[in-house]
Amino acid sequence: MRYKKIHPGTFLARPNRFVAQVALAGREETCHVKNTGRCRELLVPGARVYLEESGNPGRKTKYDLVAVEKGERLINMDAQAPNQVFGEWARAGRFVPELTLLHPEKRYGASRFDFYWEGPGRRGFVEVKGVTLEEDGVVRFPDAPTLRGVKHLEELIAAKGAGYEAAVCFVIQMEDVRWLEPNDATHPEFGQALRRAAAAGVQVLALDCTVRPDQLDIRGAVEVRL
Repeated sequence: MRYKKIHPGTFLARPNRFVAQVALAGREETCHVKNTGRCRELLVPGARVYLEESGNPGRKTKYDLVAVEKGERLINMDAQAPNQVFGEWARAGRFVPELTLLHPEKRYGASRFDFYWEGPGRRGFVEVKGVTLEEDGVVRFPDAPTLRGVKHLEELIAAKGAGYEAAVCFVIQMEDVRWLEPNDATHPEFGQALRRAAAAGVQVLALDCTVRPDQLDIRGAVEVRL
């Protein structure tokens, strides 16, 4: 995926989870943060950030904060991007060979999964999770407790039991990482649910990305350690 009209800036503060104050071209701008997660290790005063300029004159904020530099590592933190790049990757035939249908936002049971797909003699559901939390090359999910995430895993187990294929795909919004693991210290229930899902036959995928200030593309598979 590509962004348009990217501008570099310097992060100043985050008054709430929806907006950030950024120094941009000698002035201070209030920007929309496209990620409601904590991101405390990313959004630190003085961090280099990248903003996408909106073409909508009716918006309250002119810019969206989409990426941040953490040391020498560039991390995309747009929470909407993982679904988009997974869709592009899957439609290119890299998820299921001979894919005939990829339908976003499909309801099953009490959940709405990110994708429902079909191929010759096959059908299934995929839930996509974006990952931005990294330490010493190890990435973890989630960065905050997520009861919704646990619910999605339980529904994937149910779908698998009903004869569908089922997968959870962690899109790592950075490149060159060592492995992905559940963040048991932050939310042990999610880690337990992920291990139950894997034991029930739910596919657990982790994919890293090539990241540029104006670009995000899935690169390849990363080891998952449960």
